[in-house]
Amino acid sequence: MKKVLFVIGSLRAKSFNRQLATQAKEIIGDRAEVSELDYSDLPLLNQDIEQPEPSSVARIRKAVSEADALWIFSPEYNFSYPGHLKNLLDWLSRPVIPLDYATPTCINGKRVAISGAGGKAATANCRAKLTELLTFIKADVLPAQTGIAVPAEAWGTDILTLTEEQKADLSVQAQQLLG
Repeated sequence: MKKVLFVIGSLRAKSFNRQLATQAKEIIGDRAEVSELDYSDLPLLNQDIEQPEPSSVARIRKAVSEADALWIFSPEYNFSYPGHLKNLLDWLSRPVIPLDYATPTCINGKRVAISGAGGKAATANCRAKLTELLTFIKADVLPAQTGIAVPAEAWGTDILTLTEEQKADLSVQAQQLLG
């Protein structure tokens, strides 16, 4: 059975992107083993602590290496992705063997889907910049993406309700990711 690792770009407990990930997990159902990456204890990337790698970095690299695919769900922060998500991707882009840039990283060639829920732009800028960054670090970014413009009333209730069309978009992504 394939293993899909969800990466939530918001650290907020009731985040719309965590709710979007829950919907995606329901769509995947029993077609794959789904887990969520906890990277809340990841230190800021700093070459002074890069080797030997911190235990949180080792744990995260192992989880990414063991996954068949990643699915990132991220809000848009100031026309881009959140800093903590960038920090995670920076750590994943570093060589596992110290200073050996000829060997693949744990994200190299990994299938990655990108979705996001946010403001009026439906995370378009975040998703575009994530695509650019992930392509640069040699991840295999899938073409289908889902962007959700969170309705005004949801900002007051913290409840994200998806339309049938949005659920269909997530289904297309799930199919590509598992295909």
